[in-house]
Amino acid sequence: MLTKLKKKEKFHLLHSVKREVYYSYIRIIRFFSYLFNKNDEYQFLFILSPPYAGSTMLNQIISSSDNVSCNNNLGTREGQLLPGVKHFMFQKDRWNENVQYPWEEVRKTWLRYWDYSKPVFLDKSIPNIMRVDEIEKVFSPIKYMCMVRNPYAQVEGLMRRNKQDAKSAAEFAIKCLYYQSKNRKRENILFFTYEQLCDNRQEVSQKMIEFIPELADLDMNIDLTSHNFKKTGKMKMTNLNDEKIAKISETDFEIINSIFEKDKHLLKEFGYKIINNDK
Repeated sequence: MLTKLKKKEKFHLLHSVKREVYYSYIRIIRFFSYLFNKNDEYQFLFILSPPYAGSTMLNQIISSSDNVSCNNNLGTREGQLLPGVKHFMFQKDRWNENVQYPWEEVRKTWLRYWDYSKPVFLDKSIPNIMRVDEIEKVFSPIKYMCMVRNPYAQVEGLMRRNKQDAKSAAEFAIKCLYYQSKNRKRENILFFTYEQLCDNRQEVSQKMIEFIPELADLDMNIDLTSHNFKKTGKMKMTNLNDEKIAKISETDFEIINSIFEKDKHLLKEFGYKIINNDK
C-alpha cells in the first residue's frame, strides 16, 4: 500500500512539473506574440456554463477557429487553473458569490497566456456564471456564450464525479439555473442549450458566427477530448443525456424530484420539465 502511495505521489509530482514547464513555455511564446502583434483591441469571449454541462466541449469547438486563443488548453481548459490565479480562484469557496477576486490581477495574468496573433481571447472558468458584473468592469469589449444542460444530466455528473449526494447536487443545479436565468437576459450574450448544440449543431454554429464573425471557420465536427463516462479517448460531439439520466437510481430520482418540484418554473424557463421515474 505504501509503495502504491509513493508511486502515486511521484506521478502527481512529475505531472505537476510537466505542467509548470508547459505554462512557462507558453508565457514565453505569448510574450513574443505580443511584441510582434500589437493590435489596439481584442474581443474577449467568455463561456458561461455550469459544471458538467458541456463547457469543455464548447471550449474545444470555439477553439477550433484559427482566430481564437484560449488562455488554457490543458485539462478542463479553465483560466481559473492557471498559475498566478489558481491559488485564489480555485479554492473551496469559489462557489460563494460573496467572495471577491482582484479582477485586474486576473486580467493581467490571463493576458500572459492569450495569443496576440489572434483577435478573439477565450476563457472558460465555470464559477464566472455568478461574477459577470465584476468581470465586465475589467474586460472590454466582451461577449459571452451562455449554456445550460438538462439538470438531471448535470446532477448525474455531480454525483458521479464530485461524489455529491442527490440532494446537494440537485440544489446546486438549481442554483446554476438561477444564475443563468439572469445571465441570458444580458445584451452581449448568445444563449443556447447543450441539447441544441449537440442536436442542431449547424443552426447553433450559424448563430455563433453571426454573434462573432471571426468564428466563421470553426469546426463543429472535431474530435473532442473532453471527459465523459463512456470513454477516455476522443469522440465526436454527442448528446449523452439519455444515457446519463438512465444511470440515476430510483431513490436518487425521488430526492432530485423533491428539489426540482420547488423550482419547476425555473426548469420550464429553459425548456426542461420534471421527469417521472419509470424504472
